[in-house]
Amino acid sequence: MDITEASRGKHKGKEHKNTKKNNVKKPKKTSKRENGGDAAEKSETEKVSISPEDASFPPTFSVSEIKNKQRRHFMFMKLKQEKRKQKLQLKKKKKKDREALGDKAPPKEVPKTIENQRVFDETMVDPDDEEVAFDEGTDEFSAYFNQLTNPKVLITTSDRPRGRTVRFCEQLATVIPDSYVYYRRGLALKRIIPQCVARGFTYLMVVNEDRKLPNGLVLCHLPEGPTAHFKVSSVRLRKEMKRRGKDPTEHSPEVILNNFSTRLGHSIGRMFAALFPHNPQFVGRQVATFHNQRDFIFFRFHRYIFKNEKRVGIQELGPRFTLKLRSLQKGTFDSKFGEYEWVLKRHENDACRRRFNL
Repeated sequence: MDITEASRGKHKGKEHKNTKKNNVKKPKKTSKRENGGDAAEKSETEKVSISPEDASFPPTFSVSEIKNKQRRHFMFMKLKQEKRKQKLQLKKKKKKDREALGDKAPPKEVPKTIENQRVFDETMVDPDDEEVAFDEGTDEFSAYFNQLTNPKVLITTSDRPRGRTVRFCEQLATVIPDSYVYYRRGLALKRIIPQCVARGFTYLMVVNEDRKLPNGLVLCHLPEGPTAHFKVSSVRLRKEMKRRGKDPTEHSPEVILNNFSTRLGHSIGRMFAALFPHNPQFVGRQVATFHNQRDFIFFRFHRYIFKNEKRVGIQELGPRFTLKLRSLQKGTFDSKFGEYEWVLKRHENDACRRRFNL
């Protein structure tokens, strides 16, 4: 009897403990559907809260301080739309005032750009300066501008040129009158220059390449120099251009030089001008343009067409490319003992983006 009662007592104690454990309340596991429903309810409440009536506009605080992403995006788009409306209203008001005033209207404001905010340079050229006129009368290009010599250009490449570089040289020869393309055949430039001078050439143009693409241009004025080294980029041949005109004719083109305002830029512009004959043939209606913008020289070749007395059409003939001056050397090409007038220094103008050299 004692043994059975003891065993029953033990079982009763275990049952009592189990009942205590069972009486402990466990947290309810919510299903994914219920979580999705709660999230949907939250999003609905947020959407309801983003009503244009509740949103205070314009906000008295920074929009970036709003923590709710949807509300922040809504306020930002609303603020942007309101600024656009104010800008249009101001523009219409100025237009009405200008029409009402007529000839007495104030001049239009010129937008601020990096070009017109350029830092003043001491070497800026004044066309009426006597010193500049004297230098131009005695420099290496004075014989050309006095019409004593006619330009004759030899175009060659680096050793073993690829097809794209050869085609680029051939198209350059169609742009520059009285120019000839010769393969280099491994000759050094110091041996080529005396031969060019003996045969009456006034320019030596060398197109360098890297990875089968033209990437450099050496322009040497003969017989006394100077020599300029350019980086070539953004080369597009005629076949790669859309809506191009027919191939250029043999007429001498007109030359346009834009924004070569410093002493260095003036000498580079005169070097480009001396590539072409002094007297253009206007019958061909062809124009070669060297446009300097932020020390990048953009070359374009066009033909203009008169549609009527007031309208003129333009066809680009190609090729087009961009030049960046790396160095200007006195005399003919001499990589070891040459005297350099100017060398591009990397990161020199990083401190001020409004300072230019040409």
